[in-house]
Amino acid sequence: MFEREITEPVSLTGENGELNPAALGWTRTPLHDTSGIPARGHWGRNKRWEYWGVMTPTHIVALTVSCIDYLSLHSVWVFDRATGEAIDTTVLSPGRRSATLPASLGDGPARARTGKVNIDIEEIVGGTRLRGTAPRVSFDITAQRPAGHESMGVVVPWRRGDSIRHFQYTVKDVARPAHGTLTIDEATFDVPAGSWAVLDHGRGRWPYQVGWNWAAGSGNVDGRVIGLQLGSKWTDGSGATENAVVVDGNLSKISEELVWDFDSDDWLRPWHIHGERADLTFTPFYNKHSRTNVLVISTRTDQLFGTWSGWVRDDAGIRVKVDGLEGWAEDVLNRW
Repeated sequence: MFEREITEPVSLTGENGELNPAALGWTRTPLHDTSGIPARGHWGRNKRWEYWGVMTPTHIVALTVSCIDYLSLHSVWVFDRATGEAIDTTVLSPGRRSATLPASLGDGPARARTGKVNIDIEEIVGGTRLRGTAPRVSFDITAQRPAGHESMGVVVPWRRGDSIRHFQYTVKDVARPAHGTLTIDEATFDVPAGSWAVLDHGRGRWPYQVGWNWAAGSGNVDGRVIGLQLGSKWTDGSGATENAVVVDGNLSKISEELVWDFDSDDWLRPWHIHGERADLTFTPFYNKHSRTNVLVISTRTDQLFGTWSGWVRDDAGIRVKVDGLEGWAEDVLNRW
């Protein structure tokens, strides 16, 4: 599969609000202007979000600021790896008023303001600051951005005949070193060395029903910082993938639809993701299972946290070992 690399700034949409054909491709650094999302005439199909996942040796933190036109969804989720306790606060609010989302990545802060969940995501010198409060929980974490660090951006089109009505621009930024503090019930925990943050930034126009797989991993292997980014289902047949490996900040794009083998009757069994450029095993230790069924929205998410092993072949043809990376793999079905 050939995927075009974009190296100059480009608008995701044209003057008519439809997909700009010149935006199709992938990037190593955010170059897409997504200010055309949302757009008049497409109400209900516009989806915008910022998701951050942070894994520390003792805890996992996930935060979401999102708007899907008719609803905004914000969440803070914290998992204690020693006790197995999960603290989950999710707030749905009508319309867009509770969400502040930048027109394009890096153009300004993302914020959620509700009675229970408050989140601030701000770009600072050398990284991104993540702050938030929810019942029993608060955090102040910085996801560092080392000099020269590359992230994977890609535009995925959903074609119907010769037309493209729906499309998504995503940036997946893996292996961001994290530090800061997490407070639970007035006990404060450091986010120490060996903690990693991952960004999922999304701007697009989606069909009502869609499913996807997403997986990520971050860590040190043989003295190198390795980041793993994989996706499936939603990209199948689109001519685009969201597969990549990052080695010491340098990204290799994997332009191949990988095969995902997992047991939906037993999510905690090992997952196998493989192809010509990858042979990976993901061994879960916890399933963050959630369901939502509110009005026109229904979602089912099984997000597994665990450890990676195996290899990915980089652009130089060298096998990159991923043994010991920590991260997640998920299977999602949304009607939204």
